[in-house]
Amino acid sequence: MDLADLYRDVIVDHNRNPRNFRKIAPPCEHAEGLNPLCGDKLQVYVRLDADDRIEDVSFEGSGCAISVASASLMTEALRGLPRPEAEALYDRIHGMLTGAEEADIDKVGKLAALAGVRAYPSRVKCASLCWHTIHSALAGGGVVSTE
Repeated sequence: MDLADLYRDVIVDHNRNPRNFRKIAPPCEHAEGLNPLCGDKLQVYVRLDADDRIEDVSFEGSGCAISVASASLMTEALRGLPRPEAEALYDRIHGMLTGAEEADIDKVGKLAALAGVRAYPSRVKCASLCWHTIHSALAGGGVVSTE
C-alpha cells in the first residue's frame, strides 16, 4: 500500500468512526483548539497516571474529515506513552506535517498517513490542530488557535 492509499483509507476510516470521541471525567489536563478560518473546534482531554504516563486521552468537537481523523489517530497513538515520549511524538508529527521530516511508517505507523496533507497546504492546519492542542494540554491547558 502506498502513502496515498494509506492516507485515503485511514482518513476516511477515522473520520467515519472516530476513536476516543468523548469527554474524560474528571480530566487531569484539558485544552481547546480552534481553527477560525475553517471552523474546526475541539477539546482535548488527557489523564496522566502517577508515573506521568498518558493513562487516557480523548477529544470532542467538530471539524473537517482531516481534523477529526487526525485527533482520532492521535488519541490511539498517545495512550500509554510517558509524557516525554508524547512530546517527542508531537515534534515528529509536526515535522512530518510541515515537511521538515519524512513520513516513516516504521517510526509512526498509521500516523504516516497524515503526511498526505502536505499535498494540500491549506489542510496542514486541520491535521495539526489536535497535536497543538494536546501539546498545550500537557503544558497545563489553555486555548490554541491556528491563526
